[in-house]
Amino acid sequence: MFYGVGVPLTRGLSVSEFRVVPQVSALSLACARLGWPVAETSVVSLVNRPVSQLHRQLYAGQRIIVLSESGDSPSQVATLLAQAGFGSSRLSVFENLGGPAERCTSGVAAVWPEEPCGNLNLIAILCVPDAAVPSLPLLPGLPDGAFETDGQMTKREVRAVTLARLAPLPGQLLWDVGAGTGTIAIEWMRVHPSCACIAFERHVDRATRIHRNAVRLGVPGLKAIEGVAPAAFAGQPAPDAIFIGGGVADDNLFDACWEALASGGRLVANAVTIESEARLVSRHAQYGGDLMRMMVSRAEPVGGSYAWRPMMPITQWTVTKP
Repeated sequence: MFYGVGVPLTRGLSVSEFRVVPQVSALSLACARLGWPVAETSVVSLVNRPVSQLHRQLYAGQRIIVLSESGDSPSQVATLLAQAGFGSSRLSVFENLGGPAERCTSGVAAVWPEEPCGNLNLIAILCVPDAAVPSLPLLPGLPDGAFETDGQMTKREVRAVTLARLAPLPGQLLWDVGAGTGTIAIEWMRVHPSCACIAFERHVDRATRIHRNAVRLGVPGLKAIEGVAPAAFAGQPAPDAIFIGGGVADDNLFDACWEALASGGRLVANAVTIESEARLVSRHAQYGGDLMRMMVSRAEPVGGSYAWRPMMPITQWTVTKP
């Protein structure tokens, strides 16, 4: 029942219809061999999952147990670590763990051999960043420079407030409508591994860029749909929360979002222009919720001194569907 076949086999059955015979897990065995505290060790499965999800887990001192998909997994993990600036990390690969042919190979990610090992293996990682490699927090509000962008993005300070209003919870689905660079979608999914998001973006180049950002920031499961909303909503699962970052003034788009949102779901919309702000004020009068304006200034050099350079004011409307 720990990333094993017991989960899909018993899904849909009541507990009275089957019996589980527990055994010592690979996680417990590996931690016992290494002397690691199980409660302080993260687990990542690569079985039918991309190795890029590891990006979300990389922090100095982090202990990670990776459940491999094949004998090629250790070299793939080592390559990712080296490219992410964690080539100094220590790897221990256990083959046939718990059996008579158990073997452990240890080394550093940057010089890990490319040869495959046995298919039944597990990888233990002690994360050690290379010099001057910044760590990215899971708390929303990543630096703007963490994203590849064409300039169409929600800036750091506004993004942090927007995510707080969206209030991501484990297992919930967000629709990011007019996703641009995908900053809101990506940070929603970084909050918890079970958070999911569908990013709707009408420009194909931006949709492709969203996917690249998602892979590099450890949330490769983000689904980016290239298409015009609300037509692009057809056939998609109902969301628990919606962020409207583009097309705020479009009443047809809002109506489609409101209809798709389940009772108790949250909707957050940000407006920059006077016209889009007017629509938010009108909807606030009709549907209620909270209306606020954010005005952020950043200190920038002017000659030999500093002065405040204001960003464009953002009007934000937050509402919960009754």
